[in-house]
Amino acid sequence: MNIESVVTHKQPAMTVQPKKLKGRAFLTPYLFILPWILGFLAFTLGPMIFSLVMSFFDWPVVGEVTFVGLDNYVNMFTDDPLFWQSLWVTIKFALLFVPLNLFIALFLAMMLNQKVKGSGFFRTVFYLPSVISGVALAMIWAWVYDGEYGIFNYLLSLVGITGPDWLNDTSWALVAMVIASLWGQGSMVLIFLAGLKSIPESLYEAASIDGAGAVQKFFRITLPMVSPTILFNLIMTIISAFQQLSLALLLTGGGPLQSTYFYAMYAYDNAFKYFKMGYASANSWFMFVIILVLTFLVFKTSGKWVYYEGDNRRGGEEA
Repeated sequence: MNIESVVTHKQPAMTVQPKKLKGRAFLTPYLFILPWILGFLAFTLGPMIFSLVMSFFDWPVVGEVTFVGLDNYVNMFTDDPLFWQSLWVTIKFALLFVPLNLFIALFLAMMLNQKVKGSGFFRTVFYLPSVISGVALAMIWAWVYDGEYGIFNYLLSLVGITGPDWLNDTSWALVAMVIASLWGQGSMVLIFLAGLKSIPESLYEAASIDGAGAVQKFFRITLPMVSPTILFNLIMTIISAFQQLSLALLLTGGGPLQSTYFYAMYAYDNAFKYFKMGYASANSWFMFVIILVLTFLVFKTSGKWVYYEGDNRRGGEEA
């Protein structure tokens, strides 16, 4: 009887304590991520919601705020030629920049993936431009592109070619922006390199035994195995292309003749040059919708070309 009474008296304490520990264990991870959650709410989600509200108002920096409904969006589409001009410039830039950026980054990653001496040095060299500030990068390219003293035209003159005035020629200014933007792709190269490192060597060995050449290995093994990495970099490059601002703002200011007047610069000018915060918010939300739609289309079509090794599926659908 004494033993049973002891057990009955001890049992409630043994059942209550694990519940307390379970509750604490449940809350502990959220305490660690609480600073990030607060930062996200205060500096990302909060401003996004506030800018959406602003887009329905005539919101000058100084003056009375007036509700205008959808007028900002209507005027943007029907009564603002700069909207269409900047959007077209951005689309042309994206059509040039996105495929070139992916191709060059993958090519460099494949070169750096070779087992040769000094590969670590070259990985560092190719990554360094990614850590240079936008202002410093713009100053470097302003010197490179100088029509009279620039190193670019000097190198062209060595082979008998007279280079253009890159930043002041409407035919070449956008091309100059693309070339300068391709310079800082070290992060993308490292992401591709990580994807290449994850490909099992046994696949290439088996292909060699079957008589496959380098081209066949690339298209039959390398591309399918890094296709999830290509998907990620494709989406990030599209976002980067539509948010291009700093280089054009510092190098050309949108000129010559608005040939490098990107959509992001258009929204920037409306906000901080003309102080039309409500209208600039509408511009920004339209950009958000464009990026969202393009991202959705990329994900929707990824089932036809993205290969996931673990579940033998393409884009999450059965092959």
